[in-house]
Amino acid sequence: MKQALKNILTPRMVETLGNAYDAVCRLPEVPAAYLHPWRRESIRKLAALKDTHRGERCFIIGNGPSLRSTDLSKLQGEFTFGFNRIFLAAAELGFAPSCLVAINDLVIEQSIAELQALKMPKFFAWRARKWLQMDADTHFIYTSYTGPGFSRDVTGRVWEGATVTNIALQLAYHMGFSKVILIGVDHNFASQGTPNTTVVSSGADPNHFSGAYFGKGFRWQLPDLETSERGYANARHAFESDGRQVVDATIGGKLTVFPRVPYDSLF
Repeated sequence: MKQALKNILTPRMVETLGNAYDAVCRLPEVPAAYLHPWRRESIRKLAALKDTHRGERCFIIGNGPSLRSTDLSKLQGEFTFGFNRIFLAAAELGFAPSCLVAINDLVIEQSIAELQALKMPKFFAWRARKWLQMDADTHFIYTSYTGPGFSRDVTGRVWEGATVTNIALQLAYHMGFSKVILIGVDHNFASQGTPNTTVVSSGADPNHFSGAYFGKGFRWQLPDLETSERGYANARHAFESDGRQVVDATIGGKLTVFPRVPYDSLF
């Protein structure tokens, strides 16, 4: 039956049906996503960030192995977005970002204590309220898995695009940055398998800057690089249509969506 449907339905039809199904499934959560006190406070704080960095540049830092080959000391004084378990870089690489973004349920659930303890602006998926408490540093973003697009204002619903990097790109646009520079976005994983499948690490993590990132016993989801690239293409179009720019300075990265620039040339 499934194969017959695949033969009949076009990819566009499948996407449309998936979006419709997602919309129905989200109906029960919509009131809280806009009216819950934590979300109302988050909307207020996110609105206050709109265009606060107009004309400036920022760095979006992926957690790929290339970070070990990147001189992060050059980022002193720069505004930087860090992701997920980037807090491991404080001890291993001597680096801490300006703010943190985390949207993956498994990452958040298994890193609650470390994430809650961070003293910096933090941006989490609204789903994370199951594990994290609201505080002065926390912003809850109403994210979703379907309905591909690029949000120029992140106070409403924001498409995840299969990677936290896409959320950071939308945040950077919302905050007004005119030039966004990617580093550590290797877009290349040693671990292979069906995208979005949950797996359990059996040893040291080969896919990130630290072997402890998704170390032995850590549950995580295999990447969906195709959907990620779709989100990146949306981001490039949004920035360039507004006279802004996203460039990729990842050392040895495999991503081809954005113009490449040498890292050292930026300083």
